[in-house]
Amino acid sequence: MIIPGPLISALTFPGVVVHEFAHAIFCKFFKVPVYEVVYFRFGSPAGYVTHGKSDHWYQDVMIAAGPFFLNSLIGALLAFPVVINSQDIETINFIGGVLVWASISIAMHAIPSTGDAKSMWKAVSGNKAPLIAKIIVSPIIAIIYLLSWGSFFWLDVIYGFCVCFIGPSLLIDVFS
Repeated sequence: MIIPGPLISALTFPGVVVHEFAHAIFCKFFKVPVYEVVYFRFGSPAGYVTHGKSDHWYQDVMIAAGPFFLNSLIGALLAFPVVINSQDIETINFIGGVLVWASISIAMHAIPSTGDAKSMWKAVSGNKAPLIAKIIVSPIIAIIYLLSWGSFFWLDVIYGFCVCFIGPSLLIDVFS
């Protein structure tokens, strides 16, 4: 079953908003000027951040990868009270259902876009970064492209479900 990307974006708009917010937050953290932020719109892309140049290659990589960290964390935190307090999926009430939907929606947009991968490549290509940066970042870029291709097979949704239902348990393990 093929569902058009704009429909997926509309149904999972919280994920698009948090994805773009993450880019903007990482820009602010690295003191990179932000010129325009579109958190959500009907169109392609569903959201974007236009920003200035950073001082270092790793800042560009982190700005591009920021949504992976922030969306994953927020997705797991939103699901935390529901998943931890529910014995099974059938006991989730309306509020819990909204939190689970928001969690999955946000987490499935954690995977960086191909545009983010291009930004990472631009940051480490040429003489801008040392060889070790190219060695570390290149496989990450390849994985992003594979995951982007995998979204045709719902890998982004599977990731969202994993963050929602496994993430809270991992948070407990980490902080206990």
